[in-house]
Amino acid sequence: MVEPEERPSVAGQRLGAPESMGISTLEPGQRPPTMPPGRQVSIRVQMLDDTQEVFEVSQRAPGKVLFDLVCAHLNLIEGDYFGLEFQDQRKMTVWLDLLKPTLKQIRRPKNTILRFVVKFFPPDHSQLLEELTRYLFALQIKHDLACGRLTCNESSAALLVSHIVQSEIGDFDEVQCKQHLLNNKYIPEQDALMDKIIEYHRKHVGQTPAESDYQLLEIARRLEMYGVRLYPAKDREGTKLSLAVAHSGVLVFQGHTKINAFNWSKVRKLSFKRKRFLIKLRPDLNQSNCQDTLEFMMGSRDCCKVFWKICVEYHAFFRLFEEPKPKPKPVLFTRGSSFRFSETFYAKIYQILNLVKRSPWKNSLLIISNPPSSENTVKSISRSPQHSESPSAGQVMVNGQKQSLSLGQSPDRRQPSPLTSPLLTDAGFVRTDDEDEVRRKRFPTDKAYFIAKELLTTERTYLKDLEVITVSFQKCVGKDEAMPDSLRNLIFANFEPVYKFHETFLNDVEQRLAQWEGRSNAHIKGDYQRVGDVMLKNIQGLKLLTAHLQKHSEALLELERTCRSSRRLEGLCRDFELQKLCYLPLNIFFLRPLHRLMHYKQILERLCKHYPPTHADFRDSRAALADISEMVVQLHGTLIKMENFQKLLELKKDLTGVEDLAIPGREFIRLGCLSKLSGKGLQQRMFFLFNDVLMYTSRGMTASNQFKVNGQLPLYGMTIRESEDEWGVPHSFTLFGQRQSVVVAASSASEMEKWVEDIKMAIELADKCNGSSAEILSSSFTDSKSPEESSADQESEDDLSASRTSLERQTPHRGNTTVHVCWHRNTSVSMVDFSVALENQLSGNLLRKFKNSNGWQKLWVVFTNFSLFFYKTHQDEFPLASLPLLGYSITVPSESENIHKDYVFKLHFKSHVYYFRSESEYSFERWMEVIRSATCSSSHIRSLSRKEPHVY
Repeated sequence: MVEPEERPSVAGQRLGAPESMGISTLEPGQRPPTMPPGRQVSIRVQMLDDTQEVFEVSQRAPGKVLFDLVCAHLNLIEGDYFGLEFQDQRKMTVWLDLLKPTLKQIRRPKNTILRFVVKFFPPDHSQLLEELTRYLFALQIKHDLACGRLTCNESSAALLVSHIVQSEIGDFDEVQCKQHLLNNKYIPEQDALMDKIIEYHRKHVGQTPAESDYQLLEIARRLEMYGVRLYPAKDREGTKLSLAVAHSGVLVFQGHTKINAFNWSKVRKLSFKRKRFLIKLRPDLNQSNCQDTLEFMMGSRDCCKVFWKICVEYHAFFRLFEEPKPKPKPVLFTRGSSFRFSETFYAKIYQILNLVKRSPWKNSLLIISNPPSSENTVKSISRSPQHSESPSAGQVMVNGQKQSLSLGQSPDRRQPSPLTSPLLTDAGFVRTDDEDEVRRKRFPTDKAYFIAKELLTTERTYLKDLEVITVSFQKCVGKDEAMPDSLRNLIFANFEPVYKFHETFLNDVEQRLAQWEGRSNAHIKGDYQRVGDVMLKNIQGLKLLTAHLQKHSEALLELERTCRSSRRLEGLCRDFELQKLCYLPLNIFFLRPLHRLMHYKQILERLCKHYPPTHADFRDSRAALADISEMVVQLHGTLIKMENFQKLLELKKDLTGVEDLAIPGREFIRLGCLSKLSGKGLQQRMFFLFNDVLMYTSRGMTASNQFKVNGQLPLYGMTIRESEDEWGVPHSFTLFGQRQSVVVAASSASEMEKWVEDIKMAIELADKCNGSSAEILSSSFTDSKSPEESSADQESEDDLSASRTSLERQTPHRGNTTVHVCWHRNTSVSMVDFSVALENQLSGNLLRKFKNSNGWQKLWVVFTNFSLFFYKTHQDEFPLASLPLLGYSITVPSESENIHKDYVFKLHFKSHVYYFRSESEYSFERWMEVIRSATCSSSHIRSLSRKEPHVY
């Protein structure tokens, strides 16, 4: 045992830990287990603060006894994030197995020093409940920086070191700071960054050591190499790579750059055979030629086994859902690896996951099997209620029921639809247990808290959206010769200051919420249950960036102009847009900063409405609202123009047969499905209404799925007449142009009303312009048919055959755009609807349940652009799936549906039904509000009002 006269470690001194035996986190509230009898051996352990402690353990004691002694010495509760590592007789660094006897693993204890280090790095350090745990994590970051394992750019390195210095010596004093940096080396190239470190340290005045640790972890967790240990490997071609494992799955690096990631949800099996490490992936129903087994060569079988074993442990730690049944041991002998997680070990990890709630994604567990060969296999089995296997390539789960599909067929047995995603079905997912009522009571209940939390969640999504431009897009095209220097500077020089500003803004909001919830204010006194002061400070800083915000519209225009003249740049942008992280049309990301101003204004309006005038936060909130309203008015005209231009560019990609859709003066009004009456009866067509022309199109039958423009009706001089009685077709009306007439029918009375209202408005606008754009329109189309031929009503799907040759040369195009959704759902959307949907973005955690499933699954959900996008956590780079909401209805469940939970809303379209649970009454009302904005169309009266500056 530890000798009683030994002093606590530095961590214990700093945090005032009592001199007690501490608590083992595996069994809260209990002391370490009794030492087994037998001769005791001294084992040295090096702590994270570089001090060494000697522990006495029995020869027969398992590794857990030694580990619990270390945790007791530190008075550490959350010990399960940590581990003991050492070099074995093969000079390989391995983890001490907690189940095996310590001395069977450490052959020469007198010559071996074990290191107590962080083993499991959670995705969000706010999941660490104890300040001591965060302090130890900070020491680990400090060590990783010093040894060069945690690599980053110079600016991030200097900022990290500045927080370490603030934690160690306190507030800035130039002489003391310089002397401290000369005496202590925190990063390899510290001397070159001395001035930058001092500059950052100067800004941390008043920051406590606990706050410095928090900030250090906040910066570090965003780095690509955070918590990463590289294991050398080669691919099949012999290229040198490195493998690593993280909370999200298995990672592949080339040097210090991550080039691939295999999420746990995509991994079906991990195995190794001799030097070969194999990753078998689940079949992707959306990709027919996807490689399902990946092979890597490692240095030796031992290296392979070490990495395989840590993958098993990481998967169990972050993904374990429930305790599995113990497997019976073979009577005579076993084959394969002897590494097992016992029933007790599983049960203890399960307790930890419930205690710490580190991850909502516990929907599979790893079972180690012993096949009749030397191969060691780890299978990831979905924990559905029946423990069913994943559906085969010919089957998908629809609302919890397995259905067979023929190749290329969607669940409704039609042709493949962009609206069907295997990740929106019940397959392969496990539902989380119900939220504990105790957890709810831990957090504040004031409505202001939930308003502030909405600010936090939407700011996280907004910063990710800015990264699409400043990080991913810049990496993809920024250094290519196809992009002129003038354009490169125009885009990135005006987005990067905004991105850096919002990094700080998000950090301020996260820290305030942590203080509000009581997670990081142990050493801080003051009233932190408010957010208006944080908003006011940052909005005043945001006003200084107005010039950059005004340049974003110019950047979008210049990018489009350059793409027209450079096929290479156009191809680069198109390829980038097809990447998963670009989950929206690229040009929408250029609008994000202006839409974010609207979000701030809405949040502050709700805050001011909630606060009484006597509230301490009311004055700051009111002042922040006045400042942001001023910015909104100032940039309102720019926003309206950019939204229209963006929509024209987006539609241009969905259409073929029109040379230039985005001509000066053209405004988009509505798009959607109408049935056109021809000689062959009613045929579904896609109509596009602008302020000068009405276009009708047919859907292409090619990989690009573009819509072919079949005709155009100039609006100048047009008249409209309802003609249901004349033709005997419900909801039909006739459009009389100067040279032709068209009979169309809507799918419902409400759809007909929207179309007639908007077409009448567009005709009035065209008449006011006296048809000045008619000549431009006639030259805008490649359709060579005469007006007489166009009105002959002979068009049908067969007419597309002549254009297929040219269409098939088009590059692949995403088939999940709003145009395609409207086509499949037989509905329409106006420009006002687009604007309202973009202004009402919302993010946050929701629990989702399918119609026929039993449990709830926790997801990070983003609402934007008429869709819900689903992620595992807010840190994911791209969504797992999306659900377009056009055509859906939102209600609350009825009594007969047996959903006996609070704050549940229901989304349904035909036979598709989803239930969602929110955490509070406020968030429930907000989700209902924003989703209704996507499912209920606005009138053209609101369209006219949007063009006038609002009075705030």
